[in-house]
Amino acid sequence: MAGALEGLTVLEFAGLGPAPFAGMMLADHGARVIRIERPSPAERVGDSGERDILNRNRELLELNLKDPAAIAQIRALVKEADAIIEGFRPGVMERLGLGPDVLLADNPKLVYGRMTGWGQDGPMAPLAGHDINYIALSGALHSFGQAGGKPQFPVNLVGDFGGGGMVLAFGVMAGVFSAQRSGKGQVIDCAMVDGAAILSAMTYTFLGNGTWKDERGVNLLDGGAHFYDTYETSDGKYISLGSIEPQFYTLLLEKTGLDADPEFAEQMDATKWPHLKNRIAALILTKTRDEWCAIMDGTDICFAPVLSLLEAPKHPHNAARGTFIEEDGFLMPGPAPRFLGTPAPVPSLKGRGV
Repeated sequence: MAGALEGLTVLEFAGLGPAPFAGMMLADHGARVIRIERPSPAERVGDSGERDILNRNRELLELNLKDPAAIAQIRALVKEADAIIEGFRPGVMERLGLGPDVLLADNPKLVYGRMTGWGQDGPMAPLAGHDINYIALSGALHSFGQAGGKPQFPVNLVGDFGGGGMVLAFGVMAGVFSAQRSGKGQVIDCAMVDGAAILSAMTYTFLGNGTWKDERGVNLLDGGAHFYDTYETSDGKYISLGSIEPQFYTLLLEKTGLDADPEFAEQMDATKWPHLKNRIAALILTKTRDEWCAIMDGTDICFAPVLSLLEAPKHPHNAARGTFIEEDGFLMPGPAPRFLGTPAPVPSLKGRGV
């Protein structure tokens, strides 16, 4: 099978993080993604010992973007492409002679995907930044962390990849769909600050309805509730609990032996949550993670052990689904989502020349 996106051609200008992730998502599902890189005397990533999952399934084309002949070659490729992806600061592509006005004139159906932190306009558009800054300005970072503590950022998942690369991949495909119907391409202005904000849609729903306090670690889904949090076990590992619904909460109390304790009867009384969290924390600390797994696995408690990066691929559920794959001993997540009619091709980290 060639994948759901067979026949789609995308030019990707080499960069770091979110734009390559968008390219990976498209390439994983069968798109032809040509990654344009600056010439380098060093061994190419993918052919040496250092490999990059974000760059898998690519065709590689080395071009000097300061060479007019290279610019002409790119413009020729654009005429046959469905989309491009670039992650430069605003104005860089224009200075190269590859801005939207030029390329959309060459190919009116082109979808021009632009990945930045702050967006193509606004007072911060020309400034440098990283994931942590974008999610800070979006309001998302404020919600991550324990009550009374400082904000804790979830590595670079929310800005770079969730609010950045994933949103760009969606934007490119939405643009392609529109172009196929209308015959007109367009620019996709994908800013990580916007993407991080849209990922907070449910939080803003709660806030608007008065069921969310604008502070960390005191709400239903941010670690404030005793039944929705992580807890340390006696062997220094952790488990996760997410027993929100009454039937799942009842089962949690049964499996922990707390079902007869009247203190736990009022599940949604937030004034009692800090005290009840302390009690559950003390209880969970009496057994190892494996012992809690033996008690809670296979139930509707909404439970899972907190697995390390090396442990996760070995879990029976992940192993059964093939969630992780290996190439020459190099471990990586497999393509997602899964198309049952047009399965994704087996990913490869080995770049292919155009």
